[in-house]
Amino acid sequence: MNELLLRSLTPSVLGILVRRGADFAAAEDAVQDALVEAVRVWPADPPRDPKGWLVTVAWRRFLDATRADASRRRREDRVDEEPPPGPAPAADDTLQLYFLCAHPSLTPSSAVALTLRAVGGLTTRQIAQAYLVPEATMAQRISRAKRTVSGVRFDQPGDVATVLRVLYLVFNEGYSGDVDLAAEAIRLTRQLAAAIDHPEVAGLLALMLLHHARRAARTAPDGSLVPLAEQDRGRWDTESIAEGVEILQAALARDRLGEFQAQAAIAALHADAPTAEETDWVQIAEWYDELARLTDSPVVRLNRAVAVGEADGPRAGLAALAALDDSLPRHAAVAAYLHERDGDLATAARLYAEAAQKAPNLAERDHLTRQAARLNARRCS
Repeated sequence: MNELLLRSLTPSVLGILVRRGADFAAAEDAVQDALVEAVRVWPADPPRDPKGWLVTVAWRRFLDATRADASRRRREDRVDEEPPPGPAPAADDTLQLYFLCAHPSLTPSSAVALTLRAVGGLTTRQIAQAYLVPEATMAQRISRAKRTVSGVRFDQPGDVATVLRVLYLVFNEGYSGDVDLAAEAIRLTRQLAAAIDHPEVAGLLALMLLHHARRAARTAPDGSLVPLAEQDRGRWDTESIAEGVEILQAALARDRLGEFQAQAAIAALHADAPTAEETDWVQIAEWYDELARLTDSPVVRLNRAVAVGEADGPRAGLAALAALDDSLPRHAAVAAYLHERDGDLATAARLYAEAAQKAPNLAERDHLTRQAARLNARRCS
């Protein structure tokens, strides 16, 4: 049984059912039933047209469920619409499904969870692990999201801004867990950029390319994290960097600045520096000022404190950090870094250890624990 084949066919089959009139939640349930049937039947009797087989079986399962609750007349109307067996039209409905999953009636977190489940093919357990919540909590969140969009049709999709937010979060989620969605997020953003002339779509694509270009250098052979300043820049993908910079420059030239363009500009400045010491932190701090004005995000201001600390010295960075809530994710890690640069190793070691306890994943926790151990060893030597 080829699980990759089933996963690749799922979005298209789901899209066909929804276009034919099935509401989203019922369509997803029908497709899941068809996948279970495929796992049971295909090893002994593989179909000549897997996609057509899945469409036919899923549609029949949808009709069976509809018959249980609908009148005889509605049941007969649905039966008349049943697609015949045979090849199904080749189409990639994934981006359309993103628009549906990103409906404005959903919160961003619910939209991402629903997208990862319905379009990305992750299990509820995998999504729960990524969000660091119990599986039952994530199951309830996804169920609520499905109920919310159950009556939504493709003539009521989410707007571009919501889809961009979901694609951005899915890209960020793509590096964790058992399934890598980062490349898929880039592919879909390319599709969106080809279909919509929008500077923020281009800005998001540039941002993804610039971040993805550094992926090979982010981890050591043992799986441990490598901070940006210590990465082997010879392992960065220069073609992706060049493409990202070119796309960003064209977007910025349109003078319609948005948050993804500003983030991409920061990533481009990091990518443009031949060494960590040659990074233009003054410009980066200025771009964080722009980004903070656009978003008013405390996370942006946290990252800005790092840039200010690099551009104007660690005490300036600590002053910027003092204005922020210390319960922010990674606040302790940023404070530790700035205190270390300021020469206060005891405080830095304590904060690294505190940050390790709050780390969102094992790799980050191990990195912060090693930082604390390194400073404690220096203090004792």
